[in-house]
Amino acid sequence: MKIFVVNAGSSSLKYQLIDMDNEQVLAKGICERIGTSGVISHKTPDGRVYKAETPMPTHSEAFEAVVYAMVESDAKVIDSFDEVSAIGHRIVQGGSIFKESCLVTEKVIEDISALGAMAPLHNPAHVLAIRACIKTFGDKIPQVVVFDTSFHQTMPDYVYMYGLPYEYYEKYGVRRYGAHGTSHRFVSARLAELCGKDKKDLKMITCHLGNGCSISAVKDGVCYDTSMGFTPLDGFMMGTRCGGLDPSVVTFLAEKEGLTPAEINEICNKKSGLLGISGFSNDSRDIEEAAANGDKRAILARDMQYYQILKYIGAYIAAMDGVDAIAFTGGIGENNPRLRQWICDSLSYLGIKIDSKINEAHGKEVELSTADSKVKVFVVPTNEELAIARDTLAIISK
Repeated sequence: MKIFVVNAGSSSLKYQLIDMDNEQVLAKGICERIGTSGVISHKTPDGRVYKAETPMPTHSEAFEAVVYAMVESDAKVIDSFDEVSAIGHRIVQGGSIFKESCLVTEKVIEDISALGAMAPLHNPAHVLAIRACIKTFGDKIPQVVVFDTSFHQTMPDYVYMYGLPYEYYEKYGVRRYGAHGTSHRFVSARLAELCGKDKKDLKMITCHLGNGCSISAVKDGVCYDTSMGFTPLDGFMMGTRCGGLDPSVVTFLAEKEGLTPAEINEICNKKSGLLGISGFSNDSRDIEEAAANGDKRAILARDMQYYQILKYIGAYIAAMDGVDAIAFTGGIGENNPRLRQWICDSLSYLGIKIDSKINEAHGKEVELSTADSKVKVFVVPTNEELAIARDTLAIISK
């Protein structure tokens, strides 16, 4: 059984085709510059590549390009899209409406669209992609939506509520929703397997560290707390996002600089974080290299992010009254040994010990903790596409 996984942006369309009989990726690719010129990059595990510039005024044309790549190009992997059993969509914001993945209906599409104000860069694009799929494939292929926020719906109200007048929660749904939930769900489940225990018997902390970063506390098998909030801007400093800050900073800068809400949003989301502090890059690899060469602002950016990650981990250890296992995932989490070493050394009071030589590993699943460590520590590469495909298969098989 083959599942087509879609992750749509406003001008892009990432995809994977996964054979669920063995959970192997048959093809993956991306359509970019949708709405303007249009280009597709498609590749297969055996090294075949198809690249082409083709007009993509809408997501519908992007899907047509994907079908051609999969069915007719030199990098084809299927004879017909009739071989595809279902389509799974990644949806960023499900609000309080969607507590789990579900089949696409017109009502579901309308609800995703209505949540667009809470994820303006994502939900509207997801709706475009779903409707484009319907236009391209009709109703012969069932579609499933998988929400980044669903995993965090188990948080208690005293965890997800903000200390604002309650009426704003009632009127506008202002509360903590979190993000990266599909990744945290996949990684925490895999972490429990690696520990050889039922996830309900573990207290886990999953650290999704990339250009966007979030940390989740997983207690009794479900999410207890997470660092991102009403939007993915909250939490700790990221590639271009500032993370949490005193709200008065926003009003102060708006008044001093004459900034509109849209301009403030642009600064906090796209001009802050590692980029804003270093002044030259949002890429952790660039920051690490410059810091090693003595660049003071790069050192500051690196140290700020390290400290804030440690602070969240420490807070979640306190909130759960302990921790049994910690996982690092995402581009930084999987590929930055220095950060992992610093974090674990800073938690030595818990009896955490990791093998420094093993810690030099990049991008692969591995246990870092030593035999006498009181807390298990792993690198667990995330696989959100596989999680989406598994959900999709489960739903269409009911």
